[in-house]
Amino acid sequence: MEETNIKDFMITEENSIFEAMKRLDIVGKKILLVVRDGRLVATLTDGDVRRWILKKGDLAAKVKDIANYNPKYLRENEKNRAGRFLKDNSIEAVPILNEKDEIVSLVLWTDEEVGVQKKLDIPVVIMAGGQGTRLYPYTRILPKPLIPIGEIPITEHIMNRFLEYGCRKFFLVINYKKNMIKAYFNELKRDFDICYIEEEEPLGTGGGLSLLKGQINSTFIMTNCDILIEEDCQEIYEYHKNEKNLITMVCSLKNMQIPYGVIDIDEKGKLVNIREKPQRPFLVNTGMYIIESEVIEKMECDKPIDFPEIIKKYLKQGSKIGIYPISEDSWLDMGQFDEMEKMRRKLGYE
Repeated sequence: MEETNIKDFMITEENSIFEAMKRLDIVGKKILLVVRDGRLVATLTDGDVRRWILKKGDLAAKVKDIANYNPKYLRENEKNRAGRFLKDNSIEAVPILNEKDEIVSLVLWTDEEVGVQKKLDIPVVIMAGGQGTRLYPYTRILPKPLIPIGEIPITEHIMNRFLEYGCRKFFLVINYKKNMIKAYFNELKRDFDICYIEEEEPLGTGGGLSLLKGQINSTFIMTNCDILIEEDCQEIYEYHKNEKNLITMVCSLKNMQIPYGVIDIDEKGKLVNIREKPQRPFLVNTGMYIIESEVIEKMECDKPIDFPEIIKKYLKQGSKIGIYPISEDSWLDMGQFDEMEKMRRKLGYE
């Protein structure tokens, strides 16, 4: 367990849900404490926010619209039993209050102690065949899957994340500079399997799946080779299965700032308001998916297609496609130079 500075975890009822998401990113934990006049009145978790988004909730709505107003807590003289309290209630954090209901501290499990149940033994398909034109001239020399982030390539970082969950079977769909990719991974000392799926011609972010017919007969994960998702993959998988989705897209909240003053007018063309460089949140596709194996078996062979087009086809057919929203800070994208530097810093490489 650890006891942490409480001020960063506090938020008011009048803050927006979007502001709460940004605060959750800053603290790096899954809970915020909702205060009124310095006293605890509710809690807000990342799960509360996720459920709101999935119901098409407005991110401009207030924290008070989704907060839990029956929070669990302990008094100062009960702090020594916080560990048992967390276990008994299956929660990751408990606020400690004084007799005035003022928050004194927050006791939470360390990530190692809370952890994830590392039992997600399903195949992982990594789309690693592209030329990485956005990272030119690096990719003139190295294929994108081997671009180093710190001391190891991005694709090895991706594999290491999934290994933590028990995934031991990887399929690398390769094309551009494929022999370099194979040479690198063949020299690794590893206790997991890699199967190379070689494209003869570029097949896009989805077409390469057709080369896997007969090789995957279970639910599987597919990811681009230039992203890291710092979320609980076990929870994403369980959400996918519980919802009985054919495909689940992992989507990130992305805050986009318009670099101009935006003009609001009424129906008569009269100026109502000027908003300077407003920010607007969007849910965007990260490039990671949970997919049922029947998607592979129904694909046309060797036909170039991007995976979003495959999703659109199934939507038209009425198939169930779900999304799993994550915060902006949980998605690391190496696809552009500035984002690559951000990824390096986030992973501890200065």
